[in-house]
Amino acid sequence: MSDINEAQSVRSRGGRVRRVVFRLGMAALILLLAGRTYQETAVAHARSHGSLHTAVASVTELTSHTESGYAGGGQAGGSDAYFSHTDYTVRLAVGEGRKRVDKVEDQVGHDLWEGKRVTVGLWHGRVVEIDGQDVWRGWHFGTLDVTLIVLTPLTTAYLISLAVSAAALLAARAGRARAGRDDRFGPCALGSVVGTAALLALLVDALFGHVLPYWPAVPVCAGTAVALARLSAVIRRLGRIAAEGAPADTGSASARA
Repeated sequence: MSDINEAQSVRSRGGRVRRVVFRLGMAALILLLAGRTYQETAVAHARSHGSLHTAVASVTELTSHTESGYAGGGQAGGSDAYFSHTDYTVRLAVGEGRKRVDKVEDQVGHDLWEGKRVTVGLWHGRVVEIDGQDVWRGWHFGTLDVTLIVLTPLTTAYLISLAVSAAALLAARAGRARAGRDDRFGPCALGSVVGTAALLALLVDALFGHVLPYWPAVPVCAGTAVALARLSAVIRRLGRIAAEGAPADTGSASARA
């Protein structure tokens, strides 16, 4: 019997450790996603309102990177289509400091040369514009952004679950009704479906070049709103059931007495 109890205790501790690790991992993902969303939104707002910090800089180094080759093929089986793409790495001297800008598009980079004086737009020390032209990469397929994009459905579902659990706890403390795990599952599932649908719509829109800087907030807000509305209906139903059951319980207790 002691061996069984010890095994159960070990499994219980292992389950707690896994939950703690999962929650810490989700907290880190949420902070990273929130930080990137704030960064992109703030940069877009500063650019649209002309509130970037401007400074005079000089180009100290300009390096071009050209990718070319053949891709695809003709519809009738002809030769592959040739492509060529050039971007630049630009190093700038800004006052006493040095700045580096990667992946500068050809339409901006071909107007630059070493020693040229330019005006840069800065956001918290990061170069956003060169001579009024956008050089901020924004959301892109780098390691961090790809990780955040791929894990967005999980992050969204977790945030919706937290919001529903918090709302259920507040409702119970207010005396409205106590929603159990099964009662919360339906609203969470519905909110996650809505959040996923919103995310898919945003991805389709991104294929046409329309990327909202604050796009991660859309599936979270849409899914949470739907989940909380559904939870409110569940709590009202539980409250009615409790109110209808109270007199009957009182009557049966009196009969037993």
